[in-house]
Amino acid sequence: MNGIHIEDLCKTYRSADTAAVDGLTLHIGEKEIFGLLGPNGAGKTTTLSILAGLIRQDSGTILYHNGNERIEMRNMRKRMGVVPQNIALYPTLTAVENLRFFGSMYGIDRHELNERIEHHLKLLGLDRHAGKQVKNFSGGMKRRLNLLAGLMHRPDILLLDEPTAGVDVQSRHVILEFLQQLRSKGATIVYTSHYLDEAERLCDHIDIIDRGTSVTAGSPQDLLRAHSDCGDLYDLFLKLTGRELRD
Repeated sequence: MNGIHIEDLCKTYRSADTAAVDGLTLHIGEKEIFGLLGPNGAGKTTTLSILAGLIRQDSGTILYHNGNERIEMRNMRKRMGVVPQNIALYPTLTAVENLRFFGSMYGIDRHELNERIEHHLKLLGLDRHAGKQVKNFSGGMKRRLNLLAGLMHRPDILLLDEPTAGVDVQSRHVILEFLQQLRSKGATIVYTSHYLDEAERLCDHIDIIDRGTSVTAGSPQDLLRAHSDCGDLYDLFLKLTGRELRD
């Protein structure tokens, strides 16, 4: 078994009446883009936070495998990149200074880090803005830089919480192309989004969750074949999670 296997994961916050994650079981294949989809409050961000080791689950197991090798959580953190939904950058630092700061946390050689920064800024169209303070960036530029900050150490697994939220069409296109390149180079990407058309095009496998548990799982194509009354992932999502507002 390769990738990440999550079995019967549970998490309830102290102030909550119901579980954020309630017996969730997922299998995330190696070297795939895995879409974790669901309405507001479904448990997506909590699940990513547990996977990243930022919070602890109440119960359940998470197993990381690389071929026949089982990897302990404490060793996974070095091999994992996390890109949160909220922009996690220092606004008064330049793009280069931000990436140097985050890269230095992993002990990357300065010369090697500078080469990575130059390469990735160019890939995401930020090289012309490398010396500008982030507070002067557009929303799309911040999103692209936020993504780069999570992968300076070249992680095997990348956890992305709504990486294209609120960006312009061009930035969204560049980010999605970049994610596909990372996958083609061997990265495993776990990705949440409310853009269902985007997930349908991008993901190898999706799992729709609601109220902390899995509703359905499979490739977008297989799920749509199984629900022939649904024209696209948007229709399927509403069919399985309902039209009730989740404020």
